[in-house]
Amino acid sequence: MRRLPSLNALRAFEAAGRHGRMTLAAEELHVTHSAISRQVQHLEDLLGVALFAGPKNRMQLTEAGATLLAGLSLAFDQMDLAVRSVADTAEGPLDVSCPGTFTMRWLIPRLYRFSDAYPDIEVRLSASSQPVDFQRDAFDIAIRAAPGPWPVDAEVIELFPERIGPVISPKLHDRHGGNLEKLTLLHTRSRRHAWQVWARQAGVAVTGDEGVEYEHFYFMIEAALSGLGISIAPWPMVSDDLASGRLVAPYGFVDSGQSYVVVRRNRQHRKSQLFCDWLVEEARQFESLALPSV
Repeated sequence: MRRLPSLNALRAFEAAGRHGRMTLAAEELHVTHSAISRQVQHLEDLLGVALFAGPKNRMQLTEAGATLLAGLSLAFDQMDLAVRSVADTAEGPLDVSCPGTFTMRWLIPRLYRFSDAYPDIEVRLSASSQPVDFQRDAFDIAIRAAPGPWPVDAEVIELFPERIGPVISPKLHDRHGGNLEKLTLLHTRSRRHAWQVWARQAGVAVTGDEGVEYEHFYFMIEAALSGLGISIAPWPMVSDDLASGRLVAPYGFVDSGQSYVVVRRNRQHRKSQLFCDWLVEEARQFESLALPSV
């Protein structure tokens, strides 16, 4: 049988310890400063140890306080995840995992439409391209561009096939056209063989081991925008730049053999259903855009 202090006292201390100020803890929990102070004092009396030391305006956690805070923060996070895993609501936070460059260049520029339609759903984004594992990770939905495999306890919805192609700044294109022998080939570490994949699909000879490598897709695309060379990029990540004339696609785009998909937990909450439905509609509209012709 568990003999725990009151939940209110534990919540008050955890918030105060996390923020480092009782005033901020009071604001988070929608109570008064004195209520937080009383709960913390009650917890200290019950445990027989000091949890904070120093003046009230510069309080510091004691060794006991730091130990308790670490355990409580983890426990409250797990409780939050457990509650959200069974709650069927159309409001509150929705955690979405997505590759960083896709998030910046495709998802975020469109996300305001979802927020306008569903202001009570807070979409919390995290950047990742790692394999989806709902047993390990706390997010509700993941967007990936990969052939899988996917978790057996998940629903997978295809958004659109991935198309890739070389992109280059207009200034560099005016100077060299699409002559790959005269241009620096830009690579990204996460897809080191993208040039070879494109060359096979497009029937163009390319020496893919030459050029400059960047750690992230975003860096590589920025390098292309700045005229540092020509890069292979997925159509969703450069479509706005092509439409505005900041980039040129001299060879057009070909299928990479992968698709963008949304993966969600098998437990289908209303807010995740609403977000997936919105993603599918945004993908449909995006697919209706004409790809640049060669």
